[in-house]
Amino acid sequence: MDSSETMDGQGAIVTGGAKGIGLAIARRLAARGCRVVVWDRDLSSLDRADPPFVPEDAREVDVTDLAAVELAFAAAVDRLGQVHVMVNNAGINGPVVAAGSYPVDAWHQIIAIDLTGVFYGCRTAVPHMVGKGYGRIVNIASVAGKEGVPRAPAYSAAKAGVIGMSKGLARELATTGVTVNCIAPAITATELLGEMPDDHIEAAKGRVPMGRFCTVEEIATMTVWAASPACSFTTGAVFDVTGGRTTY
Repeated sequence: MDSSETMDGQGAIVTGGAKGIGLAIARRLAARGCRVVVWDRDLSSLDRADPPFVPEDAREVDVTDLAAVELAFAAAVDRLGQVHVMVNNAGINGPVVAAGSYPVDAWHQIIAIDLTGVFYGCRTAVPHMVGKGYGRIVNIASVAGKEGVPRAPAYSAAKAGVIGMSKGLARELATTGVTVNCIAPAITATELLGEMPDDHIEAAKGRVPMGRFCTVEEIATMTVWAASPACSFTTGAVFDVTGGRTTY
């Protein structure tokens, strides 16, 4: 592995890193040599991870609370010395309900976690990374942000917002040494499938030309490349992990 690929000793934060996609990303970053700090609103699932995973640090953080994000980021800098990588992954799906009767409280909760939480992570990381002259921000979006998903108006809107915000921020930071990219997975085999009705799951799977769900390991692999020094001339991109569903 040449110097453009090594991540040995780099500091990384993964939000929503105690389970599912976030845990897979945290594991893969650690395997590449990163010192990984995990943030999650519930760390109990990290204790049950199989095989076990012990990050550099783990903190309960509400990504919808800017003060909490700023405090946790400062603690990560104290622990790591420098945060080279920020992966904004924390998110929820919310209910699958037609827009005309979609619960307003669910709308606000999903926008707060899936969009505002990503903005808070970026807002907090950017001054530190720009000051260091290096950084990799990777925001986990979704194919829903490109295409829209029926009966998921809040999730679709939030993920579209993540994509648009990331593109704008990438251009803003283009000459600073900090890149900003998105990952846009299709429906993924995680425990969150249990929150969705069967017809919604089958419809989403049916739109994937490869005919199967995405795996968390596939998302982690793409994320870690975008978070690595090797991703040096790509910013503002949306990397699809969709089995051919989106080719644009």
